[in-house]
Amino acid sequence: MKIRTVHLNNRKRTFEVATWRQSFPFPYARTEPAPSSSDPVVDAWVDDELGREGFTYALASGKQGSVHVEQVLEYNQDPGYMRDLLLYKLTIEAQKRLEESSLSKREVIRRLGTSPAQLYRLLDSTNYRKSVDKLLLLLHVLDCQVDLVVRERSA
Repeated sequence: MKIRTVHLNNRKRTFEVATWRQSFPFPYARTEPAPSSSDPVVDAWVDDELGREGFTYALASGKQGSVHVEQVLEYNQDPGYMRDLLLYKLTIEAQKRLEESSLSKREVIRRLGTSPAQLYRLLDSTNYRKSVDKLLLLLHVLDCQVDLVVRERSA
């Protein structure tokens, strides 16, 4: 996801990061090097060297730091990003389980009732167009139990 603009909000001590969908706050405290009252942020810009997928900021001391848009989305618990993260984690686990399984890929394909191409799409960690339910079905075929745990958010 590309960043359109980034603005400083020194009163709230956050960067205001605007993407094509919406704006997100990102606190100074989550950056490295972190700004302080003796070394404040003096400038921030969308970084072309990061493919406009991140921004760089400068402190009064001359130190610089960069933040990728994924850090901003994760901090703000963006639903689209969280879905993609879940798909990625389930895909990596499915790859690992398939490698450890005694089942052949042909048998897995047969049990899924799908094609070889579909199995390879499910196992592609860069494919985010697949569904969570198909990955859950694949993990079930690989004799895995997947539990979704909902907890109170920690501070």
